[in-house]
Amino acid sequence: MTEPLVLRSDDGGITTLTLNRPDKLNALTPGVFVELRHHLDDLADSSDTAVVVLEGAGRSFCAGHDLPAIASGERAPTRHFEPETVDALESLPMPTIARLHGHCFTGGLELALGCDLLVAAASTRLGDTHGQWGLAPIWGMSVRLPERVGRSTAKELMFTSRRITGPEALAIGLVDRCVPDEDLDATVRALAQEIAANSPGTNRIVKRLVDERREMTRSEALHRERTLPHGLPDDMAERMAGGPRKG
Repeated sequence: MTEPLVLRSDDGGITTLTLNRPDKLNALTPGVFVELRHHLDDLADSSDTAVVVLEGAGRSFCAGHDLPAIASGERAPTRHFEPETVDALESLPMPTIARLHGHCFTGGLELALGCDLLVAAASTRLGDTHGQWGLAPIWGMSVRLPERVGRSTAKELMFTSRRITGPEALAIGLVDRCVPDEDLDATVRALAQEIAANSPGTNRIVKRLVDERREMTRSEALHRERTLPHGLPDDMAERMAGGPRKG
């Protein structure tokens, strides 16, 4: 029986998606994207998942494109299937966390940038190597990387194909947290549990409001927020009746 290319596990409102090509450093192929999209499409309609964690099996998050697969002519089901899958990850209604360790290069970085929060182990190496291979970004790097680190820093990373460490990524705002390697699992788990403890409805509304802000002026966004365009969370009354959470 063939091992799945993307694994899914569910525990206490936390769904973990694991890229599962550890012998290839989880390099991305069309087949990986097909399986990943299946899970994302399922999660888009899920009311049971409060937070999604994206990770890689083995010693890396994702080394990027599988170049031999590209050279062999392997293709996804449709022309823009891969970037649309990253869009689907970004558009998930619940908060998402990328758990980064080992390599996080090029296509892997583009995938990670589709998540809301990025948590890296200190030894993680991150970079965009399109220029090294004579490739052009089509999965969102030229948009999401500048949004994260600013235009000039993004240009420098893309122009040079430089690999940076977890602490360097934290310093420029590429990742949100950087922790010692041995603390990565506990840190990601604690963060996911902290998010899952809050109202899933509130988190979904907040995510939509923040993401929609990019398409509006400040005045438009302020006005839209106060009109409650996405309603109120279903669990508001229950949580209000329960009083403030302790601890």
